[in-house]
Amino acid sequence: MFRALRVAQVLDATPPRSRVDLVEDFEDDALGDGDVTVDVEYSSLNFKDGLALAGRPGVAKINPLIPGIDLVGTVSRSDDPRWTPGDHVVLNGWGIGETHSGGLSQRARVKGDWLVALPEAISPKRGAAIGTAGFTAMLAVLALERAGATHGDVLVTGAAGGVGSIAIAVLAGLGHRVVASTGRLEESDYLLSLGAAEVIDRGPLGEPGKPLQSQRWSGAIDSAGGHTLANVLAQTNYGGTVASCGLAQSAELPATVMPFILRAVTLTGINSVFAPRPLREEAWDRLATDLDQGLLDALSTTIPLADAPANAERILAGRVRGRIVVDVNA
Repeated sequence: MFRALRVAQVLDATPPRSRVDLVEDFEDDALGDGDVTVDVEYSSLNFKDGLALAGRPGVAKINPLIPGIDLVGTVSRSDDPRWTPGDHVVLNGWGIGETHSGGLSQRARVKGDWLVALPEAISPKRGAAIGTAGFTAMLAVLALERAGATHGDVLVTGAAGGVGSIAIAVLAGLGHRVVASTGRLEESDYLLSLGAAEVIDRGPLGEPGKPLQSQRWSGAIDSAGGHTLANVLAQTNYGGTVASCGLAQSAELPATVMPFILRAVTLTGINSVFAPRPLREEAWDRLATDLDQGLLDALSTTIPLADAPANAERILAGRVRGRIVVDVNA
């Protein structure tokens, strides 16, 4: 038996709601299909996890669900020849914590195709601190690099969140001048400590703006969407690239084609859930070399499994700085 969080939808409730319990005596039948069993050491809290734990619609596709879209642990059993007991692995996405039992658990059964070897330079706890947020940030950095869009100011929106914090640390470590956009200017010292050269208020970016504006950014990583993304596109330099990886403000894009056809701006989408294995391995290898481990520790907080539900509303309200690591054995 093992312990895990369980999110169960109360089907006869009006309005519909969910119940979250810490179950101490789960059996392996609750884990779902898979050819590799992992003894989980750490998970983390992401926006999707906050939605699931808070009972918001759109994330939990099975009932009941063990939430958690990240896990880091050690293989305990494998029918996949690529993995053997004792291997240290990390898993981000592929539907865990949504359509498949996830990482807020002491045990997980998953498909071998979903796993990536945890780089030796990254400890399990730091691997969870990186999690989906850091993995997404690195995918966005790789996209900007492929486009050659980092020769000048690079904007990072949602800067105090998990994706933004790690994106700033990586970009600054690579020598880029990073401008951090945030609605929490009280976090300016924190963002500057990560390597941001300048901190700006997100307010003007979040308001309706002109289709074309003064050029400011060689590239950008945006986790807001909505008017913020539209304004970022309108302010991007000729030939620049914007990596879109979130919709914290809105799923809408109230923009025109003018930045694309008059300034050759590129908008590239970042999907961390179904990224192919070669790209996953490249991202994790780069995280092992390009992310300052000390900065990672500084932007991370560790909580026990039982405290995860209480932090759900905090992460949804944007009150979480950096990353929350969940020690599933504490």
